[in-house]
Amino acid sequence: MNLHRIHALPEHGVATVRVPLVGQTLCAGFPSPADDFLEDALDLPRWLVPNPPATFLWQISGESMRGAGIFDRDLACVDRSLKAGHDSVVVAVVAGQMSIKRLVIEGNRARLAFDNPDLPAFAVEDLEEAAIWGVVRFTIRWHLVRGRLGR
Repeated sequence: MNLHRIHALPEHGVATVRVPLVGQTLCAGFPSPADDFLEDALDLPRWLVPNPPATFLWQISGESMRGAGIFDRDLACVDRSLKAGHDSVVVAVVAGQMSIKRLVIEGNRARLAFDNPDLPAFAVEDLEEAAIWGVVRFTIRWHLVRGRLGR
C-alpha cells in the first residue's frame, strides 16, 4: 500500500475513478432477500481504488460488524480482485444472499463470523451454499447525525 503525504500529491489534483454503488444494502447480520443492482456511482481518489473494474461500494445494514468498526449505514468499499485470508472482512454469498462477515480460518476449517460476540459463527461447509464474493478494502462512515446534515 502506498501512502501519500499532502505535499506529494499531484499539483493538478488527485485523479478520481467512478466506483459503482450497489443499490441493495449489504446485510451486517443475517442475509435478507433482495435483488442486487447498481444504483449510482461515487468518485473516489484513484489511489484508494487500485483496481476500479473489480471495486464496488455497498451500504451496510445492521450492527453485527461493530467489533470491526463497521456500523449501520456505513459504505463498504469491496474489491473482488483481493484474495481473502484469515481475519479478512469479506462479502460472502450465503444461500444466495449477500452478507458481510469476518473470515476465520483455523487449520483447514473456515468460518464466517459476525464481529459481535452475541451472534454465532458458522462453518462455511455447514451452509447449503456459501462463497466469498470480495474483500472489504475500507469503509466510509458519516460522523454527523444524519438528520442534521442539511442544517
